[in-house]
Amino acid sequence: MIVDGHIFSDIDVDPANESFHDLLSLPGLRIERIVSGGQASPPGFWYDQTQGEWVLLLAGDAGLQFEDETSPRHLRPGDYVWIAPHRRHRVAWTAPDQPTVWLAVHVDAAAHRPAVGAAPPT
Repeated sequence: MIVDGHIFSDIDVDPANESFHDLLSLPGLRIERIVSGGQASPPGFWYDQTQGEWVLLLAGDAGLQFEDETSPRHLRPGDYVWIAPHRRHRVAWTAPDQPTVWLAVHVDAAAHRPAVGAAPPT
């Protein structure tokens, strides 16, 4: 399988809707590009995903709020975060005046190891 492209090509910002584009999908793994333009999760809404998600902010600005934290994390280009399965979170805000581009790597819960960066078991 050959999958290639440019992460910043064909970016259309729609102030009414985020865009989601799968870049690669394999068993247990999905990589997607998300483009936001001022969107936020609805008030009171929390994502509660069965899969883990590693997110890298490539462009723009965003606020990512975890239910167990008192205030949103301000993400800037280059910032990344691991969201463990079932860790409730929401997008507090995204920049309204520029595209906010995310790279999200979704990992099935059965395939992920809870200790990210730890040495493999012996």
